[in-house]
Amino acid sequence: MAILVDDPVWPAHGRLWAHLVSDSDLAELHAFAAAQDVPPRSFDRDHYDVPQDAVPRLIAAGARHVSGKELVRALIASGLRVTARERRHG
Repeated sequence: MAILVDDPVWPAHGRLWAHLVSDSDLAELHAFAAAQDVPPRSFDRDHYDVPQDAVPRLIAAGARHVSGKELVRALIASGLRVTARERRHG
């Protein structure tokens, strides 16, 4: 089980954002996020959106830094991935 964080490349609200995911368990993800003061409102179905300035702190706390492609592959393999289609229809 691992918590993964990708590169902050997604612009929004005047900042760059990264994604924080678990490769196996949403409970693990929520516990890690809560312990690192990631606000619950940052959760988006299968990941947390985290600002660029939080990434070093999350890595220091144990999140593994991965590429965006590796993060998506791990999320799909875990069975936790919510697809764009599911987001539109659910």
